[in-house]
Amino acid sequence: MEEPPAAIRTRGLSKRYRGGQLAVDGLDLVVPRGSVFGFLGPNGSGKTTTIRMLMGLIEPSSGTAEVLGEPMPRAGRRVLPKVGALIEGPAFYGFLTGRDNLLRFDAADPTADPRTRAARADAALDRVGLVAAAGKKARAYSLGMKQRLGLAAALLQPRELLVLDEPTNGLDPQGMREIRTLVRELAADGATVFLSSHLLDEIEQVCTHAAVMAQGRLLTQGTVASLASSTRGRLAVTTPDTADAVRVLKELGVSDLVVVDEHVTGELPATTAPDLADLNAALVGAGVRVRAFGRERASLEDAFVALTGEGFDVAG
Repeated sequence: MEEPPAAIRTRGLSKRYRGGQLAVDGLDLVVPRGSVFGFLGPNGSGKTTTIRMLMGLIEPSSGTAEVLGEPMPRAGRRVLPKVGALIEGPAFYGFLTGRDNLLRFDAADPTADPRTRAARADAALDRVGLVAAAGKKARAYSLGMKQRLGLAAALLQPRELLVLDEPTNGLDPQGMREIRTLVRELAADGATVFLSSHLLDEIEQVCTHAAVMAQGRLLTQGTVASLASSTRGRLAVTTPDTADAVRVLKELGVSDLVVVDEHVTGELPATTAPDLADLNAALVGAGVRVRAFGRERASLEDAFVALTGEGFDVAG
């Protein structure tokens, strides 16, 4: 059976550093063309090492990586002009303006037509909301402005694939919203966007697919909807009789009970979980006035915690 077209495909991709540390371990990743793909994992999970191998910046110890159907790093000269990348914080000349930095980036691209260079730089600045700051020296840019300038550099040419490592790093909430909108627009234009992030709500809002990494290994991958739905949501009960509800639910094996105002939530037992109708009947039978009862929709964060057994490292 023919494999579906993938923007990125790895098979057994591994990277072991000289000290023996296995940073990426047997990664089999498939990023469908046209997807907005979220690459999730706590600090040290192997995300950036994976991205560096995909872009040909470091060699894998074993396994293979294909980007846009071509082997990397061997086909880098053919592949990389079709890829825009923002990795580990962009580096700029501090003494040049934002616009002049972009002109220099564009001049380094052998495929770029010098006659339309200025127009490309201006269009990229406009797309990331930096027109007003185009004449400022890059050294005066905030972290968020540098991220925007890095995105502008990635967007100088039409790209089939955009690889963005923490693209909203340092941005205020408004800036984050603007970048999320930009990512959606790029995907609507036909680009595949590969986005690494530690912000789960960001992945949930903009991504169609996601993968979760931990300790160098791929834990799961699939559509965002399927990853969330694979996790059972917490039980949620609305009642003015919260103390009685907690007592009854605890007796029936519900754990991690949390009370906020008139809402009680808890974790259903993984095995021999009681039927929801029986739980509701037990609450009513004990005199608990139940105003609402059901299972909360699981979020991507619930799925992440269920997969890794830990909270998310929000420091990135």
